[in-house]
Amino acid sequence: MESLDRRLLELLANDSSASISELSALLEVPTSTLHQRIKRLEARGVITGYRAQINQREVGLTLHALVSLTPIDPSKPDDVVEKISPIAEIESCWSVAGTESYIVKVAVAEPADLEALLAKIRAHANVSTRTSVILSTPFEGRQAQIPKDSIQ
Repeated sequence: MESLDRRLLELLANDSSASISELSALLEVPTSTLHQRIKRLEARGVITGYRAQINQREVGLTLHALVSLTPIDPSKPDDVVEKISPIAEIESCWSVAGTESYIVKVAVAEPADLEALLAKIRAHANVSTRTSVILSTPFEGRQAQIPKDSIQ
């Protein structure tokens, strides 16, 4: 990957709302060049989307937890993801190696909501759960450093 593309990706990862003209000034490259490069990176699947980051506290989601999911009957087909996907309170899901099969991150307003959500997850997906409530988040969602010899 060219140095300009790598620098462009780092800037967009830090602030996806930056305008082409702002990026152009920071990178000292014409806007037409940046526009073409961004479109090429999108077409190649390097840039997969843009999103607004919501302050969850401001919308009432003050309790976050990591919930480990272990199928009750591991001999049955693994359809956990399909069964939990519609549950809106689940914001992330990871397939993991170890005792658990999945770990999900959830966001709710208060402890009673977490209790109800855990019951819903258990009932829908036929899993046992183990929950760790998140007390604070020193950092989250950092972008990994883009290797110099990554995508060609």
